[in-house]
Amino acid sequence: MAETDLNNYSQLYAQLQTKNAVIGVIGMGYVGLPTMVSKARVGYSVIGFDVDETKVNRINAGQNYIGDVQEDVLKQLVNQKKIRATTDFSELRLVDVMVICVPTPIDEHKQPDLSYIQNATNQIVMNAKAGSLVVLESTTYPSTTEEIIVTSVEDRGFKIGEDFFVAYSPERVDPSNKVYTIENTPRIVGGHTERCTELAQLFIGGNVFPVSSTKAAEMAKVFENTFRFVNIALANELAVICDKMGLDPWEVIEAANTKPYGFMAFYPSVGIGGHCIPVDPYYLSWYSKKYNFNTQMIEMAGEINDRMNSYSIKKIMQILNLQGKTVKGSKIAILGAAYKKDIDDVRESPIFRFYESLGKLGANLAVYDPHVESFRLDGEIIPVQKVNYDKLGEFDVVALLTDHTDFDYEKIASNATIIFDTKNGFKEVENFKGHYYKL
Repeated sequence: MAETDLNNYSQLYAQLQTKNAVIGVIGMGYVGLPTMVSKARVGYSVIGFDVDETKVNRINAGQNYIGDVQEDVLKQLVNQKKIRATTDFSELRLVDVMVICVPTPIDEHKQPDLSYIQNATNQIVMNAKAGSLVVLESTTYPSTTEEIIVTSVEDRGFKIGEDFFVAYSPERVDPSNKVYTIENTPRIVGGHTERCTELAQLFIGGNVFPVSSTKAAEMAKVFENTFRFVNIALANELAVICDKMGLDPWEVIEAANTKPYGFMAFYPSVGIGGHCIPVDPYYLSWYSKKYNFNTQMIEMAGEINDRMNSYSIKKIMQILNLQGKTVKGSKIAILGAAYKKDIDDVRESPIFRFYESLGKLGANLAVYDPHVESFRLDGEIIPVQKVNYDKLGEFDVVALLTDHTDFDYEKIASNATIIFDTKNGFKEVENFKGHYYKL
């Protein structure tokens, strides 16, 4: 290795050790903003990059819009000039480490959309300086880092591991989790070369598990979420068969969960939400076809999970039929719009298909959520209200879709005439005014 190439590595290593490196985070969403704050808190100067001018302006004003970030902490870091944001990607020339935290969605055919990673890479290639480190954190299929980032950087003339460094370290952000945060959750790191891995380990810090390559790290991440995807499908299948047998699937799962080894509890759901679990398995499934391999378990799990919305709607129809009513014209209250309890995130939330399905059947719908103000469905803004418990008795069905801690389950039970509980949220409630049904 040439002396100048060794200097590139040694200089960045020293900057990371002393926290003198300037960090650039591309994508100011649910991963990017917490990453900015986390790195600034340990001493780095951080620049956030995003095409959304509103987000950039809010960050520069110290205004938080992500649940896991404390606004007073953000404001303090902005005032200390440890954090700032910009839409000007030419400022990447000022940065020593670039962290890519952009979305990786799927299209209507459940195929990967890597345009955000490609766009971020294009900006890096146009503006980055020699001796820089790029860390991709967005979830994707194995070989993405090599195919997009490494190839693009090498096309510019850099040699990875000598005058430029590339690694993959998948984000592990669990919104609202108060035990495992971005600071204390173990991280996987895989570099394109050994030196890339070493620099990325030093940058990530904390409890890091290095793997042999970027591809291995990418596979580990997508497998984590596929594991959950498949096991949720099994829990959903259990719920359907338990319903036919007159059993409570939550009771069965909790009983099985007393086994101290060889079992992990997963629970049924109307739908899987969030930015990872409903999406990531299809990245692996799609990419596996390049190897003439059909991921049968993933495909079947997807079909089972997709069917749960229709299954839930049929349950509501059956519940109403028992009361001599139809869905058409019925008033149905939906409790919960967020995809997960105690957050305001509606990405891939079950509310979309659930609301749309009931609406098409002619139901009169109202949505209540203490954390969500509205959501967009087919171009229409659907308002979300705070719960008026005294009014719940006016609805033909009250359906619990998200088990927020802020909901008063005792009050709901004492006012609603029919409850359809998809989350086992009423497990501690003993007395109900009317009829109570589970998923």
